[in-house]
Amino acid sequence: MFRLFYRFRQFWWAITARIQEEDRALVARILPPGAQALFWRMAPGDQRHSLAVLRTLLAWGETHPALLQAALLHDVGKVASPLAPWERALIVLGKALGPWPRRLGCSRWPILRRWIRRVRRYQAHPEIGAAWALEVGCDPLTVALIRRHQDPLDLPRPEEDLETRLLRRLQQADRIN
Repeated sequence: MFRLFYRFRQFWWAITARIQEEDRALVARILPPGAQALFWRMAPGDQRHSLAVLRTLLAWGETHPALLQAALLHDVGKVASPLAPWERALIVLGKALGPWPRRLGCSRWPILRRWIRRVRRYQAHPEIGAAWALEVGCDPLTVALIRRHQDPLDLPRPEEDLETRLLRRLQQADRIN
């Protein structure tokens, strides 16, 4: 039930997202100019989500610049294959149903094949976003966090390296926002 409420909240935020002046100031404080340009290319719902992830990390006392920048840019690759909120909702439902495109024989219909290609590009957003962040001169650690933000992690260990520790925090904040 909690997941359903969480997904409804995400959908609602996506269709009602507004960026305030204080949000713009926060983005300008955290991101260098080239990275700011990437952030402002995102859909307002993705901007709002990224700002919520950032604010969660700040509330937790996180201050590492690479982590804060990755919080704002982790979903920037979604710009490469923009999907409407209803399409994103369909993807979430589809994941719950398993390999539904094959079951429905979607590969027989050209319009569905094109949509599935868009969805696959959308799902590749971590790699795309990391490449863009690298192009605009983001720190290698920021790039790595963006690239890996959806990678599954093992249980925490006391001897974790910095990248894994920061990635874990980014994923925690992303999951609750």
